[in-house]
Amino acid sequence: MHTHALQFLNVSKKFGSYSALKEIDFSVETGEYFALVGINGAGKTTLLKCLLDFCETNAGKIEIFGISHRLTASRTRLSFLPERFIPPFYLTGKDFLQYMLKLQELPYDPTRVEETLVALDLDLTALRLPVRAYSKGMTQKLGLAACFLSSKELYVLDEPTGGLDPKARACLKAKFKDLRNQARTVFFTSHTLADVEEICDRMAVIHAGRLLFVGTPQQLCRRHAAPNLEQAFLSCISEPGTMTGT
Repeated sequence: MHTHALQFLNVSKKFGSYSALKEIDFSVETGEYFALVGINGAGKTTLLKCLLDFCETNAGKIEIFGISHRLTASRTRLSFLPERFIPPFYLTGKDFLQYMLKLQELPYDPTRVEETLVALDLDLTALRLPVRAYSKGMTQKLGLAACFLSSKELYVLDEPTGGLDPKARACLKAKFKDLRNQARTVFFTSHTLADVEEICDRMAVIHAGRLLFVGTPQQLCRRHAAPNLEQAFLSCISEPGTMTGT
């Protein structure tokens, strides 16, 4: 098993003259829960798009389990949920899950599907409803269910708690604990720093396309003598410059 699930090696990305990412360099270890944190426009989603080869990098390289991200084979071991997840509105929940599993040559196991939906607090009646009838929270749960049913080694999730109510967020955290016991890797972005502090092993702070910190939430708090992660984050991005941490 490759020790690095992900490696970003001096990755830079420009859109015209605008530098969206500037020499981003860090790794995510296999089995690790790693959060990418930053304000809107910091470069988080751009980095995910580069990782998934949705857009080309201008410099550096990215590896997924030791394989170049430019090779389709590198992505067979991961599942991705975008921040703006919009499934086909004309499909039912069951249709959508069947379709996603078929694409991955996996069987539709009703028992396993029901267990996954219950774990995410999505009512089983949602399987019969067209996606156009779903609320934002129901849609998010459906996307998470599709990811977890894929049984991948790596989950790349862009704002996975978006649209979830407090009960559903608690259920997702419980699901994360279950995945951790299975040695799965989770790489996610989040604006909810309390969740980051509770869930992740390490985190990275990105601001204006630059990497400011890589380390544990506790290390960030200690560095800025902050009582909580929110205050530490605010102090970190108010002093942009040299990357700090481990």
